[in-house]
Amino acid sequence: MAKALITSALPYINGTKHLGNFAGSLLPADIHARYRRQIGDETLFICATDEHGTPAELAAAAAGLPVADYCRAQHDRQAEIYRRFGLSFDHFGRTSSARSHARTQHFFQALDARGFIAERVLDQVYSPADGRFLPDRYIIGTCPHCGFADARGDQCESCTRPLDPTDLRAPRSALSGSTVLEVRPSRHLFLRQSALADALEGWLATRRGWPPLATSIARKWLDEGLKDRCITRDLAWGVPVPKPGFEDKVFYVWFDAPIGYIAATEDWAAEAPDRRDWRSWWYAAGNVDYVQFLGKDNVPFHAVSFPATELGSGEPWKTVDVIKAVNWLTYEGGKFSTSRGRGVFLDEALDLLQPDYWRWWLAANAPENHDTDFSFGRFATDVNNDLADTFGNLVHRVLSFVAGRFGGVVPAGGAPGDREARLACQLGGHLAALRSEQDGRALRKSANEIRAIWRLANGYVAEAAPWAAIRTDPDAAAAATRVAVNLVACASAVAWPVIPETAETVLAALGLATVPPPLPRTAGEALDLVPGGTQVAIPPILFARLDEDWAAASRARFSGRAPGAGREA
Repeated sequence: MAKALITSALPYINGTKHLGNFAGSLLPADIHARYRRQIGDETLFICATDEHGTPAELAAAAAGLPVADYCRAQHDRQAEIYRRFGLSFDHFGRTSSARSHARTQHFFQALDARGFIAERVLDQVYSPADGRFLPDRYIIGTCPHCGFADARGDQCESCTRPLDPTDLRAPRSALSGSTVLEVRPSRHLFLRQSALADALEGWLATRRGWPPLATSIARKWLDEGLKDRCITRDLAWGVPVPKPGFEDKVFYVWFDAPIGYIAATEDWAAEAPDRRDWRSWWYAAGNVDYVQFLGKDNVPFHAVSFPATELGSGEPWKTVDVIKAVNWLTYEGGKFSTSRGRGVFLDEALDLLQPDYWRWWLAANAPENHDTDFSFGRFATDVNNDLADTFGNLVHRVLSFVAGRFGGVVPAGGAPGDREARLACQLGGHLAALRSEQDGRALRKSANEIRAIWRLANGYVAEAAPWAAIRTDPDAAAAATRVAVNLVACASAVAWPVIPETAETVLAALGLATVPPPLPRTAGEALDLVPGGTQVAIPPILFARLDEDWAAASRARFSGRAPGAGREA
């Protein structure tokens, strides 16, 4: 049995994520994990909240909570939202866990022992009033470009221009409000990525199956010459640095966050130590297929920095086989914005609609080769066409007919003919194509094949017209009805990775309660899922149509707020 290790980029702890975050890593990873389970692969799907760094401290301060309490509450909140969205994590951990701290320190000490850590002095902003160095985000002031009064030292949230703290007019501490700021030297530790460039080049040359987006970003970093990366910060919240003279430092969040994948697997194994072995997934694990799902902004850290950490340790850690990176999902012609409350956030999405509406649209329109814009008008049109009119209509018309003319029992009579032979030929082609696209982690193309199977099924039912045939040829009507019921089962099984809640509802109505449902490999398998004599039921309406008024009201609701007046974390 093949072993599939799947990770999604870690969602940051500072508040509920939006549809763009969901489409970029969480949903694609879940779809692939479900598919791998469906074809029988031993699958481990790992994720965690990314809990360290400046934004966590600032969000906790704004909420009036100790940062540890804030992170605990936000982790639980995110976990519940992801559960409601059907994300099938085997473990959803935390980078602030004790094992995550220990594993991060282990990697640092291994790198240090092998000469891949260097000490250097940096000039940084210091606040005497706060008695500490201030990271860029702890410094606020007036943007020199647009005049926004509360711009951060790394970027203006109003005009989105990148900034340095020295660019700000009237800079002040985000903690105390003090305007007395100094520049002082501070000692830091660097990962000597430049010394690992050859090892990374050799490693990257052995990777296969990466989309061009991921490969091009990784190659750009290597071709431009790898720079040594500072891996420590002057913060109170984070993984402590286990080195004399650096007790007041913590590790940079992008050093410890990817290590969180390993630590979360350790936490998963600790829940059932007699049955689970984390090392079989991560340490000298040559038989594991490891796929990472992430947005394009995370590629450098996963394609360069994390492999450098693993390779530099000198230990046989499992490195990623495939990075599935995607572009941006934009919102109504612009960017999603947490600070401005612009766009649909996941808790609000669940208030609006059942999760499979969102899962389907985001998979069918995944920003794989270019950015994709979400608009409520397009969303409504697409889900009406695909979910309500195509899939939902197929299920309702077939099962209603079985209930009305056969007492809810799949008829056993009749034999397939030429029409069914043509159907089997076409269906077999789509099933093979779907398997190929799913193996290649192609989200849009997989959705296209699922949609094609739905349309093929509807076309067959319309052509066979068992409601008419039953008056003149009961055996032909019985055979066509049995085929139609099996097409409903097939249409649900192939869609299960994308719309699991709905698929399970339909399959349960057909007496197929196995989760995950078997994925038919051939038309013969697909048309023999529900035998004659099976009692079936009519599920409730699966998808309601969304009208123009709904789209307009939703667009107005999520249009955004003034800068600085965004959603609470």
